[in-house]
Amino acid sequence: MLVSIEPQPTARPGWLRAPAPAGKNYRELKELITRLDLHTVCESAACPNVGDCWNRRTATFMILGNVCTRRCGFCAVQKGAPLPVDLDEPRRVAEAAAAMGLRYAVVTSVNRDDRKDGGALLFALTIRAIRERIPGCRVEVLVPDFQGSHEALETVMAERPDVLNHNTETVPRLYRQVRLGARYERSLDMLAYAKRLRPEIPTKSGVMLGLGETPGEVMGVMRDLRSSSVDILTLGQYLRPSAKHLPVLRYVPPEEFAEYRREGYRMGFAHVEAGPLVRSSYHADEAAG
Repeated sequence: MLVSIEPQPTARPGWLRAPAPAGKNYRELKELITRLDLHTVCESAACPNVGDCWNRRTATFMILGNVCTRRCGFCAVQKGAPLPVDLDEPRRVAEAAAAMGLRYAVVTSVNRDDRKDGGALLFALTIRAIRERIPGCRVEVLVPDFQGSHEALETVMAERPDVLNHNTETVPRLYRQVRLGARYERSLDMLAYAKRLRPEIPTKSGVMLGLGETPGEVMGVMRDLRSSSVDILTLGQYLRPSAKHLPVLRYVPPEEFAEYRREGYRMGFAHVEAGPLVRSSYHADEAAG
């Protein structure tokens, strides 16, 4: 049974070890991404799994530039004035996916609060471009909250992505420190609305642990996500990208992640990924079934 634990800073434990980014596949993929002038969340967000994923020839494409209009306390993506929207980007993403031989592509973006649709149109165009270039390729999209715009979400869902992912990231109490510009209730609403629009499309959400939340609060978020008809849940350890970002207050042990996983299945999630190095796009093809 999970009990309330007071957060305490500790040294990084031995179970948090990820393969270094190296190897032939990693080098080839880096050259491809650079040549096509694309961005990946793997690099921009300093994901610890970049070596593992790229050597498996998988990556999460990040569209709409690599500069975010929000200043979330956990995220390594560059913040500032957004880049112009590149309408050729969907074609290049599809070209990269084809060169990688993907049968399952994951596409995300920075927040684009400067745009009325939050960038929804480019998500739709990217889904379409990948499927035209690689018939049969499944596409998962990890979308921002579009500032709560149902119309923007409708634009994305009209292209029938194979999975609609939107991360909750943390517990409601910590939103002001962790997710500046976001609202917990808005994220739940967008996930629930996606399911109402297309009940047959799986929805997915992820939560980071180690920012000061309690196990009871994590369980509360899990229950809220199930109440919003979310099908797939990911739970992973927050890792501080730099000294400028929020500190890690606690390293959650693997056995606690295992308990969250068991509880998630008891709640009715179709799939639960929970572990220290789990990220929302990690092994996404396996989670989607």
